[in-house]
Amino acid sequence: MDTDDLGLFGPGSVTWKVHEEPILIVAGLRSLYLQALHPLAMAGVAQNSNYRTDAWGRLVRTATYVATTVYGTTAEAQAAGARLRRVHDRLRATDPRTGEEFRIDDPDLLRWVHVTEVESFLSTARRAGLPLSDDEVDGYYTEQRRAAALVGLDPTIVPGTAAEVADYYEAVRPQLRMTREAAETAVFLTAPPLPWKVSLPVRLGLTLGPPRWAYLGIAGTAFALLPTWARRMYGGLGLPTTALSADLTVRALRLAFAAVPRRYLEGPLMQAAKERAARHAAASLAG
Repeated sequence: MDTDDLGLFGPGSVTWKVHEEPILIVAGLRSLYLQALHPLAMAGVAQNSNYRTDAWGRLVRTATYVATTVYGTTAEAQAAGARLRRVHDRLRATDPRTGEEFRIDDPDLLRWVHVTEVESFLSTARRAGLPLSDDEVDGYYTEQRRAAALVGLDPTIVPGTAAEVADYYEAVRPQLRMTREAAETAVFLTAPPLPWKVSLPVRLGLTLGPPRWAYLGIAGTAFALLPTWARRMYGGLGLPTTALSADLTVRALRLAFAAVPRRYLEGPLMQAAKERAARHAAASLAG
């Protein structure tokens, strides 16, 4: 097993360029708002997940999985995918509308989660100011078919360009609905229990300290970054000014992250990947 390879993507990939952006924390939240609009995907999460009692643990596990597929070695990425497939393989849920049982690893559901996630990563990074050409945008979607394969999807059924992603959204929108579960999830995502102990007591017994306000700002930005049709489904405004405000806010957040030393923003998987890439580059020059 090669423990020093550059993984599924590597330093020359669009994937590494996009995922170096700390602003993707906003993108991850955006994708969850979007995913909740699919009734079966939402039912699958609600019936098989403890996200309400372990929201932050689930977030950390998801972030670690994504980081492993992006920055881990090929063997690490494949092992992470295999573990996820084993979990999905034994999970079932019931359609709340028809009462029919369905598999969590149904290809249509896996594709929905994949597309909403990668489209959120890409669109958020781009709207935050990351310069990407149209070819790089298509390149990112094509590269991410490798990540789709890890969860058991046939890469040929996964959108691989911006045009294919747009067509996919257009085709799937009739299946989406604003359900009670989606509304409850949106409220939970906007104001979850925070893990920090720092809080500022205010009137009416609320604890709305700096961490809560900071998170509310991120959640509000993530929601505003949703496609116009998704915001309208949630009952929010679909005005162009909403999108403009979101763009300005997410750009400001990206600038704020840029002021933070990189060592505080790069996780161990990213650091290890960069070290491997540096060794490969040095060996190539030496050879």
